[in-house]
Parts: sequence; C-alpha cells; structure tokens
Amino acid sequence: MSTLSKRKFLKSMIGATSLPMMPWPDLTDLVGQVSHVSATELAQQEDFWTKVRASFPVTTDFIQLENGYYSLAAQPVLDNYLQHIQQVNAVSSYYMRTRQFNDKRESQAQLARLLGCSADELIITRNTTESLDTVIAGLNWKAGDEAVMAEQDYGAMLDMFRLQARRHGTVNRLVSLPNHPQSDAEIVSLYENAITPKTRLLMVCHMVNITGQILPIRQIVDMAHKHNVEVLVDGAHAFGHLAFTMADLGGCDYYASSLHKWLGTPLGAGILYVRKDKIPALWPLFADSSVPDDDIRKLNHTGTHPVATDLAIQDAIRFHEGIGIERKEARLRYLQRYWTDQVRHHPNIILNTPEAPARSCAIANVGITGKKPAELAKLLFDKYKIFTVAIESPTVRGVRVTPHLYTTTSELATFVRALKELAG
Repeated sequence: MSTLSKRKFLKSMIGATSLPMMPWPDLTDLVGQVSHVSATELAQQEDFWTKVRASFPVTTDFIQLENGYYSLAAQPVLDNYLQHIQQVNAVSSYYMRTRQFNDKRESQAQLARLLGCSADELIITRNTTESLDTVIAGLNWKAGDEAVMAEQDYGAMLDMFRLQARRHGTVNRLVSLPNHPQSDAEIVSLYENAITPKTRLLMVCHMVNITGQILPIRQIVDMAHKHNVEVLVDGAHAFGHLAFTMADLGGCDYYASSLHKWLGTPLGAGILYVRKDKIPALWPLFADSSVPDDDIRKLNHTGTHPVATDLAIQDAIRFHEGIGIERKEARLRYLQRYWTDQVRHHPNIILNTPEAPARSCAIANVGITGKKPAELAKLLFDKYKIFTVAIESPTVRGVRVTPHLYTTTSELATFVRALKELAG
C-alpha cells in the first residue's frame, strides 16, 4: 500500500470512529442571544424560530403538518448522518468489528442520560413498535392472564396483544379514553376499574397518538403498582417532545419511544427502557447465549444493521440539547394553541384534543361536521396544500395536526383559514 493510500485509509478510519462533540456554532450563538428569555416568552418570538427553521430542509411543495409520524432531521444532523454512512463504508468490516459496539454504547449512554435512567436499563431498537413488542411477547404469559389497554392505543400494539391471546389464551380488557377528561382521577379510575386479580400488565400511552392527549402516567403507575400490576408506557410521541425523566413517571416498569419523531434522528432508531429488576424475567425475541439473563443486552440481538443511524443519535441529541427541551416544549405547545384557540368554539369544527394546556402539546386532532376524515384530509391537501393525516375510529374522527419547530404561525394561519372556509 502506498504512503498516500495509507494516509487516506487512516483518515477514513479515524473519521469513522470519532464524533465532533461541540455544538454547532450557529445554533450556539442563536440560543445564547436569548438565554435570558423565558421559554414561554421565547415561544412567541417568531424571529427566533424563523432562524431555527433555517436549520431544517423544509419542503416548499406543501405545508407539513404531519410531523408526528416522522419528522425530518435538522440539516446539520442529516449532513453528519450522510458522513457517517460514507466513513463507515470506507473501512467497512474494520469499523463493524472494532468500534461498532463501543459507539453504540455511547449513544445508549447519552439516551439514558436524557431519559434519566441507568445505561444498563436501556437499549436502542428500531422503533416504538419493536420496543413494545419485545415486552409484550417477552412476558411469560399463562392462560387466563389479563392485560389492560385502551382502544385508542396504537393499532399494532393492540394486534400484538391479540396475538398473545391467540397463542397463550390471555384476556385483553379494553377501556375507552374520553377526549375531554374532567380530571386525572377520571382517567386513573377508568384504568383501575378494568383491573382484576388476574391482571398482569397495563399498557398506557404517555401521549395518545391520535389526539395528542397527555395522560397522568405517574398516578396510573402508582395505582397499578398498588394492585401488583406492571406498567408498560408507550412514549412514542413524548420523548424529545416533553420535558420529563423516568423519575417523573413514578417508576414505571417499561418505557418505549421512537427517535425519528421528536428527537430528530434519521429513521431506524427507538429506545426500550426496562427497569433493572424486570430484566431477568423477560424472554428475548432473538436468542443470544453470550449475554446473561439479567443483562438488558440480551433483548438487543439485532444482527448486522445500519450503524450510521446509531451514530446519528448523538448528533440529534446535540441539536436537541442545543435548543433545550423546555424551549422546545413551550414552542410546540404554543403552536398548537395558536391554531386550536382560533377554531375551538366554531359551531362546525370539532376538536378532539383536551383544552387544558397541560393535557396536550404539539399534537391535536380536528374534524368538521359533515365531512369524513379522509375527505377533510384530501380537501386540505388538494385545495390548500396542507398535509395532515386522517384518523377515523369509534371515538375520534378528524385529521391529526402536528406542527414542529420549523412550522411558522403564518402556515398555521393558512390552516385556520382553510378550516373555517371548509366548515362554512
């Protein structure tokens, strides 16, 4: 190998196995200028958020109001992600055999710090569904065991519980959440009334995906634990969206989320938290004899997978922390209230999201009298170039509207105008 070739190889190898740790200068300077401003006040300062928007490769083809499914990564994160792909590819197996696992553990440790748990209680998965399925399928179910969940939970999870019922003879007990609860006690009682002596697991959404309703997780966990029932929390839309740690959730047993929604990681990463004392009893989906039963890594046998995504998690965390979760949550809640407050009392517009600010954040669901959700979503896109998603269920009929940090109030004003015109 020539001297030049060796230099190129070493440069590629070093590049693939190291990450810049300092925040991006432009973001640091921007946030530094408003460090004295409260999160609530800053949420309303359009000049600041217009500059934040410049960090995102936002489409100009339509107004993107469906960020809850998958939100684009910020441009600095995307640039680093593409660089990771190139650098890992340059040394291929060398990276996979020498650095892959250490780098993934670093990403895992940073995620655990954000969530407020030990790094040996958290693994990186592909998404929330995989994380929740790992728990649901990993419990040692017996015929007659019961699980409690809500009909508003994510459909794939309800399917997984149905599969356990077919396979093991378990019983699923469904509750139905009110769109406009009067109190936390109402929600807690709803779940408690479904618990019986045979109940083993209660699954609950931190934030209901179809309406954006935030549920009182700590109170639900405390109640369930009094009945010796484990709690699995679907946090798909909460992590990177709301300011919280595991301590705020009352010691829930399992927590799952996706990182491509609100943390801003490229597609292909999620997290699963398992409380330390719950790890030994869980069966892994894929066997790995090299890991003991009390080590959470036994649940994380992925085989060969796209490692650039694991590296990009660290970039997404740097961008996320550069803005700050309190500022982020305040802005997201402000954007939702900006449009919902303007249409909430319209006679032909139906909001399926609670009015109390603490019960929702970015996500809300809206319908129009006489229009099916699919029809409304189509009209919004065809006539106004506004992209949403139709939701039709027994209790929720409307479109889910999910702005993000790069959404402007002028875009939401267009949305409000569209709703009022379509509502007559």
